[in-house]
This record gives sequence, structure tokens and C-alpha cells, in this order.
Amino acid sequence: MASQGSTVEFNVNGGSAKGYLVKPEAGQSAPAVIVIQEWWGLNDHIKDIAGRFADIGYVALAPDLYDGVATKNPDEAGKLMQKLDQKRGLEILNGAVEYLRAQGEVDPGRIGITGFCMGGTYALLLACHNPNIRASAPFYGDVPPDDVLKNLSAPVLFLGAGQDPWITMDKMNQLKAGLEKFGKEGEVKIYSEAGHAFFNDTRADAYDKAAAEDAWERVKNFFSAKL
Repeated sequence: MASQGSTVEFNVNGGSAKGYLVKPEAGQSAPAVIVIQEWWGLNDHIKDIAGRFADIGYVALAPDLYDGVATKNPDEAGKLMQKLDQKRGLEILNGAVEYLRAQGEVDPGRIGITGFCMGGTYALLLACHNPNIRASAPFYGDVPPDDVLKNLSAPVLFLGAGQDPWITMDKMNQLKAGLEKFGKEGEVKIYSEAGHAFFNDTRADAYDKAAAEDAWERVKNFFSAKL
């Protein structure tokens, strides 16, 4: 990773939250991407992904939804995810959007969002709540109910896995149907042989190189076209 990041703090409803910010080498009025953590927390893998976006010209911000806590233990990760109130999660992400919009090197009209697992759920949710999000690329996140999805205000590229026991084919088909029902711009790309967390190259048990590389190219092209 060529780009080096730093910890930043931003306002959230009178309080604050932190995140990992990585900027491209140079340039004014760059597009920005918010990168949302998996249930493990804001770890080195998510920071690395933020760096990948910075390396191709985006200001990338990975908000810390767990306030400094990260784990490698799945039981602990599950508890942390359950403890995070969805309203609080969205407040932090809205604060991240406002922080980016206030940065001189960011074009406030070109902010996208991506996320993985739990982060994928929030990447889609925020695009249904915040019209400043101009493109959303969730990876294997949960699907919001129709009364939320109808408020989607950004094009979506959803990356899913055919062998995912949590974000099932039924859920992904529900998303496809909802996008069509409400006339929303979106694509649901399913890697039929891949499993949940196929993009995480730090997990030999989950990583699918072919699917991950194809998904990365699709996400780059999607954000390039929409931002």
C-alpha cells in the first residue's frame, strides 16, 4: 500500500467518533469513499482497503464503529455487532459524510460508500438515509426491508456469494426484486461458488482470489462511472 493514513476525529451529534483517513498523493476536488468495517472492527484489513482506494485517487475514510475495539474472536465480534445500535451506527456514518464534505480536497458531490459483512449492511442502509451518498457498493451485507429500500437515492452495486449461509440467495433475490419494484438503479452480482467474506484476503478459510479480483475491478469501474 503506497498511501499512508492517519486517525481523525469528527463530530457526531454533539459528540465525536474516530476513523482512519487516507488521501491520494495529490489533487484537489477528489471523489471520496467511505469504507465500513466487518464485524471484527476497524482492523488492518479494512485500513488496507481504504489505502487501495487512496492509491487510485480517492480520499478514503474508514469510520470506527466500535470506538477503538477490534477482535479476531468470532464470539466477541458477534457481541460487538449486536451491541452496536443501528441508529448509532448511522449517526457515525452521517458524521463521516459531513466530515468528508468539509474537507477542501473532497468534491462534496462525489462521495461513495462500500462495506463488508456488517459494513455491507450499513453501506446499503446509508444510501437509503443520506442523499449525499452518490454510489453504494455493499459486499455481502444484509438487505433492508422495502419500506427502507424505497428511499434509496444512489445507484447500487451489490456483491454477493452464492454459498453464503447468512446473506442467502433468497435475500439477494429480494434485493433484486426491490430494486426493480421501486425503479432503482442497481445490480446484484453473485459469485456462485464463493462464500461469505470472499474479499477478505487475510482469511484463508474465506478468501476467493478470482471472485475478489473480479469484484475489485467491478467496484473500481462502478465508482469511476458514478463518482
